[in-house]
Amino acid sequence: MYLSENQELTTDKKGEAGIQFISDVKKPVPYSEDIKSVFTPRKYMTDDQRFASRRSDVLVFETDVMEEDLTLAGDIMANLNVATTGTAADWVVKVIDVHPADAENHEDMQDHLKMSNYHLMVRSEVLRGRFRNSFSDPEPFVPNQKTAVNIKLQDVFHTIKKGHKLQIQVQSTWFPLIDLNPQTYVENIFEADEDDFKTRTHTVFTDSKIEFTVLR
Repeated sequence: MYLSENQELTTDKKGEAGIQFISDVKKPVPYSEDIKSVFTPRKYMTDDQRFASRRSDVLVFETDVMEEDLTLAGDIMANLNVATTGTAADWVVKVIDVHPADAENHEDMQDHLKMSNYHLMVRSEVLRGRFRNSFSDPEPFVPNQKTAVNIKLQDVFHTIKKGHKLQIQVQSTWFPLIDLNPQTYVENIFEADEDDFKTRTHTVFTDSKIEFTVLR
């Protein structure tokens, strides 16, 4: 399924246009809507992802309402084509199950959740862009050059039910679950200077795609 323009997730490729967003390291995308501790709260994996989709630095792509069940089973591969005005960037991909407005609550649900329009994070993964070709031989991005970044997500067995929608979110920060990338290539990111941390413009091209295995 292709990451098309107008926030569409489509089975057909619709050109190779670039969709841009600004990644500000001083205002990173949080991993949870409710951060009250330096420790990672367990509930972040079930947080309603609408808090992220409302941000301008998170790209959102989704299908129309499903007319029949769609069961995803097995590997998920995100084949992104991207560019950045800098020399370093992280890439985060989230697979979301969007529930309908009339979805009913369950008695066993956590107190902070409501099922109406719930954006359930089914799978997620991050790749530090310097390791896109090799974990042993990191390399910078060439500024403004279209570059392939392939991210393998955890395998899955999940059904997007009839009446739901399948959504993909793409972002470059996920703080503090993932430490900040200065977005300037340095040999050791943990020794980056304050001046290395720069706001950058990132681009995701519409020939990017997410590959699923579907159980029929």
